Amino acid sequence: MQRLTNKEEEVMHILWRLEKAFVKDVLAEIKEVQPHYNTLSTIIRNLEEKGYVAYNAFGKTHQYYPIITKEAYRKRFFNTAIDNYFNSSYKNVVSFFAKEEKISVDDLKEIIALIEKKS
Repeated sequence: MQRLTNKEEEVMHILWRLEKAFVKDVLAEIKEVQPHYNTLSTIIRNLEEKGYVAYNAFGKTHQYYPIITKEAYRKRFFNTAIDNYFNSSYKNVVSFFAKEEKISVDDLKEIIALIEKKS
């Protein structure tokens, strides 16, 4: 699974939400600065080449749909981030969020309870 650019990832989030969409539908969902239609079409074709989306043809128009689930992408993304930034250590991940005050003691207790329940 090839890495996505920020724009490609933004488009994938839209396609995951819509499930099937034409380029014009994706364009309508972009809230920030909208790319030109042709630019967006190129981004979506790149996603197809990378194996993230496929399409149904309706004449010259294509309706695109994701072939990689959001869950599969999330798993790959997090595993890569943990490997690259936290030396493959989940302990380092939790420690990072604790130091950044992004996770509370109650959250940690809940995580521990989930882990103990699975044991």
